[in-house]
Amino acid sequence: MKKLISVVLCAMMLLSIAACAKTQTPPAAETLTGIGKGFGGELKVTVTKEGDKITSVVVDSHSETNGVGTPAIEKLPAKIVEKNSTEVEVIAGATYTSNAIIYAVNNALDPVKYPVPTEEVKEVKPEDVTAAEVYQGFGLVSTGRLGPGKDDTETPVYSINDVFAHTLFDQDGKILALSVDILEVATPNYDGDGMPHFSGYPGQGGYNNDENHDEKVDGKTADTEENYLAEVEGWATKRERGDKYRMNTGTWSQQMDKFEQLFVGMTVEEVEQWFEKYTSDINGRPLKDGSDKPEDKAKYDALTADEKAMLADVITAATMSLNDAHGDIVGAIKESFETKVPLTDVKEVASMGTAILSYPRVGPGKDDKEVQVYSLNKVFANALFDKDGKIVALLMDQLEVASPNYDGATMPHFVGFPGQSYNNDENHDEKVDGTITATEETFVADIAAWETKRDRGEGYKMGTGTWTDQIEKYEEMFIGMTAEEVQEWFAKYTSDLNGRPLKDGSDKPEDKAKFDALTADEKAMLADVTTTATMSLKDAHGDLVGAISKAFELKEEISLTIK
Repeated sequence: MKKLISVVLCAMMLLSIAACAKTQTPPAAETLTGIGKGFGGELKVTVTKEGDKITSVVVDSHSETNGVGTPAIEKLPAKIVEKNSTEVEVIAGATYTSNAIIYAVNNALDPVKYPVPTEEVKEVKPEDVTAAEVYQGFGLVSTGRLGPGKDDTETPVYSINDVFAHTLFDQDGKILALSVDILEVATPNYDGDGMPHFSGYPGQGGYNNDENHDEKVDGKTADTEENYLAEVEGWATKRERGDKYRMNTGTWSQQMDKFEQLFVGMTVEEVEQWFEKYTSDINGRPLKDGSDKPEDKAKYDALTADEKAMLADVITAATMSLNDAHGDIVGAIKESFETKVPLTDVKEVASMGTAILSYPRVGPGKDDKEVQVYSLNKVFANALFDKDGKIVALLMDQLEVASPNYDGATMPHFVGFPGQSYNNDENHDEKVDGTITATEETFVADIAAWETKRDRGEGYKMGTGTWTDQIEKYEEMFIGMTAEEVQEWFAKYTSDLNGRPLKDGSDKPEDKAKFDALTADEKAMLADVTTTATMSLKDAHGDLVGAISKAFELKEEISLTIK
């Protein structure tokens, strides 16, 4: 009987506890505010929590560029709420704004660990400069890196580095303004957090993946088109990685800013001489006192007291290499001089912007063995703006690299990382000649040989001329417009189907209706455009218009007068 009573009492207690749990008051909603730093300045968010659950994220204010940063503002808060975490993928093409939102939410949740970001003070490059003539140049140097090292399964790590430089020179070849960035992309077994990854093409089996960056492989990446698209769309340059890419003496951007400041006023030849004299022959880093490498010590000791003082100032902010396996910064500056073009009818420049947008393409089509063709597209925009944000000069280029089964004779190819194979149309006759396997030697050689669409010159013909002819027509047309007006022009005067300029006589009802609604003057303007430029401004090859908007978003103030 006592045992029965005990059981009944226990059951009643359990029911009582369950009843209490059901009637327990849910946690009160907590409203928090946070601040991040976007390209346009301060970005504020309001975060609502109920217990440990994030129930709402709202971006209250920002100064990001419409159409470039705003996709992150529209999409990312919902992703954070859905995952109940800031560990989410950034929005492709809006990496910096995405990181600003993520930081602002973290600041709201943990202001001690994530303090309100302080405004980074940058040197203005250059300030109140006058020149008789000004030339604009763009240089790109691509390199393949063997390493760093191997993962814990002894599988090598590889990376691809695109160094690009946007430079203004005077009539004597002296640098007036300089902007350098690097897109570094590694195999996913690289253990560094924040590094953009690429596994290779779908069908190559994926690649070893160190998902949580603990120096241990967790498996392989998904061998799917979805993973291929997501990886490329998520690529971010070293500048875009911002505070996440820290080095010994600060961020990568801070180090590069110091070198840019140092090189303003030099010719390219003088930059090369500076590099030759003041950096290590072993690793390309600025020399410093106390090196344990005999070669560096001897080179440093031979300098004068003034030269040593100059280097001491440099290495307070910049210690990274200017030419090593990560990329050739000096070479990119040199190439920007070799490709320079004169600025005509330009009197003043208030800011300059440099941007890259990366696009994966599924296609064009398949080879004769029904194996898919893939390509990687990187669109570069180098723009100069006046004080009202209007474009006064524009220099664009694009690097398109395809799988080796693409049949175009001048198309740069990428087989994959060493050990990976792909179908190969060696003689470009639309018939596969077999498979080709990348080795470390071919990996490095193929990437070093990549050429942009401008570099391909007469070898890259299109319907109405070369790619260069067509892009120069667009560049000329966009002079005098703001980035927003370029977006508006694109929306009004190009096909919603393929991004190409509208023209009379289209057999597509949507294009015909859009063209017929234009005025006679607008139709005449388009007739002039399409005599030279008929290629798309936004399609699977890349978003040229978006790159211009991003260049505006990334612009840096300068004060340049041309007399």
